[in-house]
Amino acid sequence: MGVCGSGKSTVASMLGARLDLPFLDGDDFHPQSNVDKMSHGIPLTDEDRWPWLATLGSAMRTAAEAQGGVIATCSALKRIYRTRLSDAVGLPMVYVLLDGSRETLLKRMQARKDHYMPASLLDSQLAILERPGPDEPVMILSIEPAADAIVDELQSSLTASTGEI
Repeated sequence: MGVCGSGKSTVASMLGARLDLPFLDGDDFHPQSNVDKMSHGIPLTDEDRWPWLATLGSAMRTAAEAQGGVIATCSALKRIYRTRLSDAVGLPMVYVLLDGSRETLLKRMQARKDHYMPASLLDSQLAILERPGPDEPVMILSIEPAADAIVDELQSSLTASTGEI
């Protein structure tokens, strides 16, 4: 989880490959109407997100039941989004917040090619980000290290907390 430009897709796809688990990119589950809004620099509303979270959660559950686990990306910026997604999945989950400075995020977004999310939406995402509470199953990792190092840390932390992986 995290705002645009945090490296969610890069880190999650690498982790999925390393753990031989399916990877689902939350961006692929947005309806076209959401993609159109974001492409035009219009932030999504909660009402735009509810069907997306339900669809993504259902796909995550299906993949997890079939493969024994799943790695997925989703901005999950508000607690209610994380709650809705967890409810849709219906299985134990761990969220990972990829956290970084606005400057780093903006630089990354400006360097991206062929992505529908414009850098102009970064501030709206940062404004609605609700940092996870201590009662939520969330690990917070810095986006400053290289992606390989983030995946190493994530894999190590998951192994230590679950005794598996």
